[in-house]
Amino acid sequence: MASTTDTFTLDKDALVALSHRQMDAHLADSGYTLRQKLALTCRILFDNGHDSGLAGQITARTGQPGEFYTQRLGLGFDEIAEDNLLRVDEDLNVLEGDGMANPANRFHSWVYRARPDVNCIVHTHAVHTAALGMLEQPLIVSHMDNCVLYNDVAFVGQWPGIPVGNEEGEFISAALGDKRALLLSHHGLLVAATSVEEACVLAIAFERAARMQLLAMAAGEVQPIDPRLGQEAHDWILRPKRNAVAFDYHARRALKNPHHADCMRPR
Repeated sequence: MASTTDTFTLDKDALVALSHRQMDAHLADSGYTLRQKLALTCRILFDNGHDSGLAGQITARTGQPGEFYTQRLGLGFDEIAEDNLLRVDEDLNVLEGDGMANPANRFHSWVYRARPDVNCIVHTHAVHTAALGMLEQPLIVSHMDNCVLYNDVAFVGQWPGIPVGNEEGEFISAALGDKRALLLSHHGLLVAATSVEEACVLAIAFERAARMQLLAMAAGEVQPIDPRLGQEAHDWILRPKRNAVAFDYHARRALKNPHHADCMRPR
């Protein structure tokens, strides 16, 4: 049924609120299972510049305390499927599946302990993010498309070493603080999100923002955006329903690639 609201008389706040209600009413949640979302995210990230051989991890809470899903060490992001994921405890003991988890997943356990709101973690060595980290430069969010990360990215200027010890886990979880993302100099990116869909969207935005920043820095000085407008755009973009439809779009793109046909069982 068409609305009788005269939208031309509404101010911006009212129009934003109206749009939120419409999104909540009309946009569907993702129909994929948790394992499928994880496998799809790996394939999506592979296609979006996050490939770095066997480096990088993805995890998601299973719903049971102290447990999460992750990929098997020895497989690249383009090989992850719903059937080869591992279920592990926070000590990285395998509870279900074959093989072993990446020992670097230890810092994920520290983040989960520190952040009850986090349900999915993505860590990659995406090339433009890694290049920015080599310059020891924090990520600058200065474009509307990347404002999903505005004021939501922490920064570590010094490399803490390989993240397989508890010291690095404590350090990384403390550096992340209450942010959704972290740039580790000489290393890569970390995204800590409330859902797999959110983690996927943020990781794509992070690498794209890093690439745009490097391009802009090569041409001149990156200019900041108005903080109020940046935060407004962050809150506008970062909504569960919007993340769900964005994730579904990226999933559709990935599944058009015949190489990713083994990602999921036939639906």
